[in-house]
Amino acid sequence: MESVSFYTLGCKVNQYETDAIAESFRNNGYNINNHNEKSDVYVINTCSVTNLGERKSRQFIRKSKKENPQAIICVIGCYAQISPEEVSNIAGVDLIIGTKEKNRIVELCEKAKNENTKINIVENVMDINKFEELDANSIQENTRAYIKIQEGCNQFCSYCIIPYARGPIRSRDFENIIKEAKTLVDKGFKELVLTGIHVASYGKDLGEISLIDVIEEVHKIQGLKRIRLSSIEPMLITDEFMKRLSRLTKICPHFHLSLQSGSDTVLFRMNRKYNTKQYKERVEIIRAFMPDAAITTDIIVGFPGETKEEFEETYEFVKEIKFANVHVFKYSKREGTPAAEKKDQIHGTIKNDRSKKLIDLAEEQSKDFMKKFLNKEKDILIESTSRKEGYMEGYTDNYIRVAIKASKELENEIIDTKLIEIEDDKVLGEII
Repeated sequence: MESVSFYTLGCKVNQYETDAIAESFRNNGYNINNHNEKSDVYVINTCSVTNLGERKSRQFIRKSKKENPQAIICVIGCYAQISPEEVSNIAGVDLIIGTKEKNRIVELCEKAKNENTKINIVENVMDINKFEELDANSIQENTRAYIKIQEGCNQFCSYCIIPYARGPIRSRDFENIIKEAKTLVDKGFKELVLTGIHVASYGKDLGEISLIDVIEEVHKIQGLKRIRLSSIEPMLITDEFMKRLSRLTKICPHFHLSLQSGSDTVLFRMNRKYNTKQYKERVEIIRAFMPDAAITTDIIVGFPGETKEEFEETYEFVKEIKFANVHVFKYSKREGTPAAEKKDQIHGTIKNDRSKKLIDLAEEQSKDFMKKFLNKEKDILIESTSRKEGYMEGYTDNYIRVAIKASKELENEIIDTKLIEIEDDKVLGEII
């Protein structure tokens, strides 16, 4: 029996796709190895959001070929889509698949091997107009299962390579989403995460259907305990959306509401589709319907031309919103995007300083959010063994990481827990 290893970079969508591809190999008689084991086939699912992702992809390609010179090396994903010729020139690469045809990967790997030929099937991503089905309901991480409901992005933010790598929006067939959700719940998953490249756009290419319709239908599934959303755009949030959402008892009050900058002038240069006033209004709508909701976000520091004053606007805006968590990224120049052509790139030292200052604020706000729930009872979905000996860890519905003294038998159980004290980036709790 032949074996296959996987190395996945980037977002949860990539991880979902790797899970689906692994299932396809398993169904065709392959053993699934860890990424550091010698294998007959290596699949590298690449990311192009940052230069670091591309560099790691190249490193693992070379490492895999060194591990087994006879192996078939298959490179898929965003880096393969954006730079197929560059990938093709890396010694040892046998198969290059971009955004499309991932469901043919086993067939193509075997063709590359049997015919001893290099295959490059990367197409123009802008010509793709149909969601490609991948079945990932057997292999999932921990106790939380991801369902990819959407592909592509039409936003074209000036810093982002993703629309060029993933193509235009394509929504998954409604019935297929519900079918996969039911299968995952039947397999014992208690929490489902609806994910995609631009989840808020779900249904815009289909007509009379939207994201809230999907959520409401998934909510009806017997045995499901939690529904969580991946990152969403602020303008999705309306009174009507939140009114419908707040009626659903299984929805997790956790909104990863993309911000990117707290300066209106920077947001304009980024080609974001909102300003800080509109963003704040959306936060207020969420908190009016769900006062205990965690609102988390992403922020880019050091965007081309970002002045000291513009950064301070971002810093003050973050202070005003009081996020539960902020992921801070230093701007990474991506060739092929409008921002990469800007002459006023920010020096790395300045980016580092701004990043550190914002991270310090984010950590302070994260602790403030956790403090609000000390000595209160929350349900925890136990997911994994903690680094703290004798403890297991999981998350509240509003995404506070909690460690409790418990055995591994409680994994995938939802436990009523009292939150006691903050320890580093998590809360210690005790079972009630």
